[in-house]
This record gives sequence, C-alpha cells and structure tokens, in this order.
Amino acid sequence: MKIEQIYTGCLAQGAYYIESEGEVAIIDPLREVNPYLERAEKAGAKIKYIFETHFHADFVSGHVTLSKESGAPIIFGPNANPSFDCIVAEDGQEFPLGNIKIVVLHTPGHTMESTTYLLRDENGKDHAIFSGDTLFLGDVGRPDLAQKAADMTQEQLAGTLYDSLRNKIMPLADDVIVYPAHGAGSACGKNMMKETVDTLGNQKKMNYALRADMTKEEFVKEVTDGLLPPPQYFPLNVKMNKEGYDDIDEVLARGTRSLSPEAFEAAANETGAVVLDVRNQQEFAKGHIPRSIFIGINGGFAPWVGALIGDVKQAILLVAPEGREEEVVTRLSRVGFDNTLGYLEGSFKAWKGASKEYDTVSSVPAAELKKAIESTKTQVFDVRKPSEFEAEHIEDANLAPLDFLNDHLAEFPSEGDFYVHCAGGYRSMIAASILKSRGIHNLIDVQGGMKAIKEAGIPTTDYICPSTIK
Repeated sequence: MKIEQIYTGCLAQGAYYIESEGEVAIIDPLREVNPYLERAEKAGAKIKYIFETHFHADFVSGHVTLSKESGAPIIFGPNANPSFDCIVAEDGQEFPLGNIKIVVLHTPGHTMESTTYLLRDENGKDHAIFSGDTLFLGDVGRPDLAQKAADMTQEQLAGTLYDSLRNKIMPLADDVIVYPAHGAGSACGKNMMKETVDTLGNQKKMNYALRADMTKEEFVKEVTDGLLPPPQYFPLNVKMNKEGYDDIDEVLARGTRSLSPEAFEAAANETGAVVLDVRNQQEFAKGHIPRSIFIGINGGFAPWVGALIGDVKQAILLVAPEGREEEVVTRLSRVGFDNTLGYLEGSFKAWKGASKEYDTVSSVPAAELKKAIESTKTQVFDVRKPSEFEAEHIEDANLAPLDFLNDHLAEFPSEGDFYVHCAGGYRSMIAASILKSRGIHNLIDVQGGMKAIKEAGIPTTDYICPSTIK
C-alpha cells in the first residue's frame, strides 16, 4: 500500500494518491490532472476511483477531467447532486482497492455532502482517514459556507458537524492517521496547524474542537466565533465543481497566447480585461502598465486573485515573468479563473521598449517612514488582517484590511502623502496597485512591512480601539 500526499502550498491544499496491488484512488485532485495520470502510468497501475470529499469552495477540483482521461468513476458522499455522472455513495459503503478498502463515512456539517473516507489496510485495520474539510489539524471546517444550499443557519450546520465528529470520527482509534484537505493559510478554517499530517490521538489532545467534555453549545459558539466573510469567489468555485468546467488544455491554449504591446493594449481597451501583473513587487513598483493590478506569483497568488478579483468570468490579461506564463494560467485555473486572454510578449520590458505610457509606485525603506513619523504628522495604513493588527501595530495607524480594501477607500486622504504597509511587503503592494487603479496616487509603500518597521525602531503597540475595526 502506498499513500502519497500531494500538497500545494499556494492553496494550502492536499490531494491524495493511494495505490494497492496496481489499483489507484485519487482523493480531491487539483485541476491539472497529468501528475496523477503520470504517477499511475509510471507505477504500471490503473486509476480505479476518484473520490471527492465535498464540493470545494476554495479551488476547482480536477475530478471531471481526470474521470474523462482515466475512465475512473467520480465518487461523492450522500446528498451530493452534481450535474455530471458519478457515484453518490451511501454511508458505510465500501470500495475495494487492491487488498485494502476505502469506507464512506458521511460527516455533514461543513457542507451537507461532506464525507470522510476511512482507509482499512490489508488486515482490515483502520489505518487512515481522508477528512476533507470536516477535520483539519488544529481546527474543523467552517460551517457558514453551505447555509444557502442547505437552507440552514451556520449554527445548525455547526451542530451537525459536532454530531459528525463525535459519532463518526472521534470513536476511531488514536493511531489512525489524519490526512486533511487543507493546512494553515486556507480560508476554509481559522486555526489550522502548519503540519499537514497527524494522528487522530494527537488531534484529540491538541484540537480545541475535539475536547472530550465539550458540549454542543460550546462547540457551536467556538466554531462560529470570529469567522470572517468568505471570499466572493467561493460560491463560484462550488458551482464549477458541481456543474463542470472546460478542460485544462483548453484553458491553457486560450490563456497562453502571446500578444505584442500593441495587441495587448488593444485587447485591454476592447475587452475590459483586468491587466494582472504577477512579477515581483519591487519590479512592479519601478514600472507597470497604468491601472494594472499587482498580485505576485511568488506569494499567496491564487487565493488573493480569488478574493480581490472575485468574478471567475472576468477577462484577464497577464504581465508575467518570461517563461512562467503557463504556470500563471494554470494557477489561475485552480481557482476557476479560466478567462485569461493572453500575456504580454516580452513582459513589461517590451511595453517600456515600445515607448508605452507606464506608472510607478513610490516604495521606501522603513527608515524613511521613521523619519516622516518623527518630523511631521503622518498617516499610516496597515492592510493586514484585524488579528495581526490587534497583536501589534504602529501607534495611531489606521486599519484597512486588504480583503476589504474597497470598503475603506473614503478613509484615504486626498491630499498629502500617506504610507501603506503589511507584514512583509507583498500585500501592501497589492493594496497600492488597487488604490492607484482607483485614482489614489498619493501613497508610499513601506518595503519589508512590519518586520522592517520593528527593525527600524518605529514605536508599536498592541492596544486597539474598537472603533477602528470595521
């Protein structure tokens, strides 16, 4: 028996390859399916099943394409009702794979079709669970995403999740291995550990939601407390996972068309496409196409695209590092953004070489901010999460979380320079690009973010005035 976790850091997502006696099961595959097909072919094995733990909200799964390419059936748990052919399994149903078995444990609560798959080894012993978004390491799946589809409140869903955990998962042996669908950084939970594999016994000790003496009322309160609004692309990804989508090859062919500066400019003017610049933030600061949006490929790229652009049908034109265009289109497709129209051939240097108009962002070291604070009244805007801001922030700084930046536009001064920072410089440059695209140009980005700010000796505090949190 072979179990391989295929972890994608950008999405904090775990897919799984399970092989026994020449037969393979894939759980929660990513959009690009060739790696699974190639793994099976190299091993001389055949993909027999494609298991989905639920209709994912934070990424588009590769189940439809993988089924088409491999001939393997797609399997969902009870209550699933997709638009394509699949097996809707019953609770407790067993699927033989070589000399092992995969057992369906219906665990609703995160969504009503949410299912955990229990792997029993060749001796019939419970070996591992693939828990999807039902159980994470350190947390459980948020219960607010499926309210509309289930016609239930988040409290009712949380109560259902409590029952699923207590009745289906916690009775399992402590040595059972937990393989979740996500790790730290995913918006599907709020308190996940950085580890991606653990034992159920350790989770019973470490995970607040698995306390043995926890009442349902306590569980509902703690699980629903502090939930931020989900990114607006989540329901659109659910729809694609439920109804189907274009093959990844079609998306790549469409998105990797090279465009000269003239053709790129014409396409932007004619289509209303968002110009998405994915280079390094300091390269963007030194020069970029006016009104383009920066979301760097080397950061939390795909989730930020989903959160900030939102509409998966939005046309996109790319400015990317040369040679990485296909990677960018692939990573966009993972969160459902399939309408990439092409990329700027020769990247930004070709645009500049064609004598096209371009813009810049004023970006300075933290020492410059310190001088400004000491010499004059200076407005500083922190675009980190409220929890980060509450833990520590510059004295008298304003909070404008990047996720909800558009809600704070009226707060930015129209006259006089102001400073923008985050934790390390990535999010603040995204914020700067959005502000400039909205006509707000009197901003200065602080390089290196909070880390550099502390090193520069700028006074900080952990006190927070409730009126500043919005």
